[in-house]
Amino acid sequence: MIKVKAPGKLYIAGEYAVVETGYPSIIVALDQFVTVEISRSKSYGSIVSKQYREDSVYWRRRGDQMILDNRDNTFNYIISAIQLTEEYAQSLGRQMELYDLRINSDLDSPNGKKYGLGSSAAVTVATVKALCQFYNLPLTKSKLFKLSAIAHLDVQGNGSLGDIAASVYGGWIAYRSFDRSWLMAARMQEDLISLVNKPWPHLKITQLTPPDGLKLIIGWTGSPASTSHLVDKVAVQKSNQHETYTHFLAESKACLDELIDGFKNGSLSVIKEGIARNREILQHLAAFTKVPIETPILKKMCDIAVDHAAAAKSSGAGGGDCGIVVADKDTDVDSMIAHWQENGIQQLALKVHPVIDLDKE
Repeated sequence: MIKVKAPGKLYIAGEYAVVETGYPSIIVALDQFVTVEISRSKSYGSIVSKQYREDSVYWRRRGDQMILDNRDNTFNYIISAIQLTEEYAQSLGRQMELYDLRINSDLDSPNGKKYGLGSSAAVTVATVKALCQFYNLPLTKSKLFKLSAIAHLDVQGNGSLGDIAASVYGGWIAYRSFDRSWLMAARMQEDLISLVNKPWPHLKITQLTPPDGLKLIIGWTGSPASTSHLVDKVAVQKSNQHETYTHFLAESKACLDELIDGFKNGSLSVIKEGIARNREILQHLAAFTKVPIETPILKKMCDIAVDHAAAAKSSGAGGGDCGIVVADKDTDVDSMIAHWQENGIQQLALKVHPVIDLDKE
């Protein structure tokens, strides 16, 4: 039996801008996982997951027509990962086999609420990784990222794929997204092997080392949010207010470039200033798009952290889910968490998952 795992993630900075080709972000992998086990089967194959067997299905109207939205149904990412990896395996001459796939996730709360830790990305990466081992396919981090990114994009259709990168590489990463229009065109013209082996335009993934003394603290609002739906809303507004949106992109890039330099130079003060600045930039984005990125409870979470000499902001698409705090020796963490609890905010006791060695995972 083969058993693999992929960690969840949280965005530290650069949200929304990162969906645009080449714009930077910082993401961290966390020590909560999706685990996939795979074993040969004789009569028929199975996919079993206690978390995803009763996943929600969302739909909307297009005129009188019902349109299903499968982007928040994790099971669809599992199927997409299987189909894409088997296409890759067949192109490398492997014979298809029957197998049982068992999936277990730590990335949601015990009562089934999503923390916003990238469960769809982690389950995609873990499924691709397990099947590559099962079919004995040559695998590097770059190939695992590209296979998982294609499979994930086939379902979600938008997003930066930074959560895929975090699940593949581990640790802290600086991530710049590739040109997804190029990928869509290239898939029509090139075979999967050459696509996985070649460089992707603008894609850049760099491991970062946090400075000594940096404490990452995660607060959860208890209110799940849909990343894909929030990204859709911003996409609608950016075409209506192109000049303002372009200014947002420039501000985000300048902020993230400084933040990444802060990591490279080991400057905790620069990192804290960058987190505070990125929060302001996202607040401006929320104001002109009318997208509720920093909800009242996320604002409360961040304001409490700032009152305790830390830097804080929403994480990911916002609208609920988690916020992140960058603290140092001057932060009274116990007092901050106590004030959180008084306001219905829960600390998630998560740690950064170290840089991943594919041979040991």
